Amino acid sequence: MRLKKNIIGFLCILFLLVLTVKNVEAQNDIINNGKIALKTGSAKELVKYFNDIVELSFDGEKSNYSKTQAEFVLKDFFKKYPPIDFQYIHQGSSKEGLIYAIGKYTYNGGSFRVYILIKQFNGNYLIDTLDFSKE
Repeated sequence: MRLKKNIIGFLCILFLLVLTVKNVEAQNDIINNGKIALKTGSAKELVKYFNDIVELSFDGEKSNYSKTQAEFVLKDFFKKYPPIDFQYIHQGSSKEGLIYAIGKYTYNGGSFRVYILIKQFNGNYLIDTLDFSKE
């Protein structure tokens, strides 16, 4: 009987470990692929990691958009400010499970500080907020 309890306990721990690894992989995918999308100015790739409704902010002008609308808004942004580079400056998470990243988006005429907020929705990590502030 004791062996059975130990096996069940071990399987529970193993299951939780697998879930944790999958969550970390999903978070890393968003962070890494988001960086590539911002660096290359690919709205199409970036919106793959958006929640159904996302908050976009450009120099304090905030609006909520559907993924489709957000793609068009970002295409216009990338056209107006074609990227030269994008690099993360800081990444972190909160006790509540929110993940954030702060980066620098460089274009020919200057740069933007970019804040990305990632939240969990129905078990999936997705970008909830993307904020561009001119430096």
